[in-house]
Amino acid sequence: MSDPVSPFAALGLSAALVRATRDSGHTEPTAIQAVAIPALLSGADVWGSAPTGSGKTAAYALPLLHRVDALRGVRRPGEARRTHALVLVPTRELAAQVGEVLRGLAASLHPPLKVATLFGGVSINPQMMALRGGAEVVVATPGRLLDVAARNALQVQSVNILVLDEADRLLEAGFADELNQVLAAVPTHRQTVLFSATFAPAVQALASALLHEPVRVDVPDTAPTPGEMAAIVQRAVEVDVPQRTPLLRHLMQAEGWQRVLVFVATTYASEHVADKLRRQGVSAAALHGGLAQGARSQALAAFKAGELQVLVATDLAARGIDIAALPVVVNHDLPRSAVDHLHRIGRTGRAGSPGLAVSFISADTEAHFRLIEKRQGWRVPREQVAGFEPEAVATEAAAIGGVKGRRPSKKDKLREAAAKLTPKPTGD
Repeated sequence: MSDPVSPFAALGLSAALVRATRDSGHTEPTAIQAVAIPALLSGADVWGSAPTGSGKTAAYALPLLHRVDALRGVRRPGEARRTHALVLVPTRELAAQVGEVLRGLAASLHPPLKVATLFGGVSINPQMMALRGGAEVVVATPGRLLDVAARNALQVQSVNILVLDEADRLLEAGFADELNQVLAAVPTHRQTVLFSATFAPAVQALASALLHEPVRVDVPDTAPTPGEMAAIVQRAVEVDVPQRTPLLRHLMQAEGWQRVLVFVATTYASEHVADKLRRQGVSAAALHGGLAQGARSQALAAFKAGELQVLVATDLAARGIDIAALPVVVNHDLPRSAVDHLHRIGRTGRAGSPGLAVSFISADTEAHFRLIEKRQGWRVPREQVAGFEPEAVATEAAAIGGVKGRRPSKKDKLREAAAKLTPKPTGD
């Protein structure tokens, strides 16, 4: 009796890549993979949106490798590899992760495709050395890609497939000029893939300019219903701002948290909270954009390996970093938006594993958290922990006044003050 056809084989992937999916533990395509893989294998442009943890990277990585494997042909001895696929990403961490995924899948091909990863914050020389002999697939941040190309270490004129991963973050990170330079260098006749968590006007304009009759792949980036979020328990703990770190330490001890990803708003807070925890005997490290790449990689690797109990991160880590079986996420500082909140708590409860997401709520942030709840479509019950009861609690009037745009800005306050100082005109 023959083996049943793999669901990935039914999508059109080669036998080698189907084996790679099985070896990596993937038995069924995710929703985005089921739609994106056939579309990309057909050569169509794709414009996609998907939430964190949806399998987006594999959704484009598998068909990309399938097509590049067919495009590369037979390489003569001494002949350099031609770069057929280019993946642009906004951060070093995402570049490293995507490169790792592609290399793992490409190892199943014979001969394996060479995948090069380029990003700033480290010496350019080792990356240029790694490009000797060429690479069929390149994953890069735009700035470093241009630096390498300017040194004639990489040619992109042979690119057949261009992927813009997290296009919204590429534009937000100030890569617009670099992105335009890359687009001018790659062939106009190519397959283009664009993934974005949001569809801001700038992203829509970019998609209109780059994509030709794209296949739309939309897995909504909205908050799941409580039933869909059964694997993640959300808690909202009321606490005064100065007591947040002591409360974190208390909860770790009282509830036996062995590994916690803590989100803060700033680089300073990342270092400050990590330092306070270390002084209390907790193995903790900071992760933020101000660190050298080596330090960032070392901290993340130590956390993944269980050598660190706490990683205190800015939103740098909210997207693009996959930490297997992460049990607890804590919002020490609340995120700026409901979308960022979803990306943060989506670091836990992955692949069916249980997860816990705890948000610290102060009197000043109650209104903002209510806005996040409103956008998500459900409310998280408030709780207090004995010994950490807040002295300040938001009034109901203050709590409902946090809708964005309702509070007067600094300019509004200055105008109001100026108006009070300006004499009113008298009648004739």
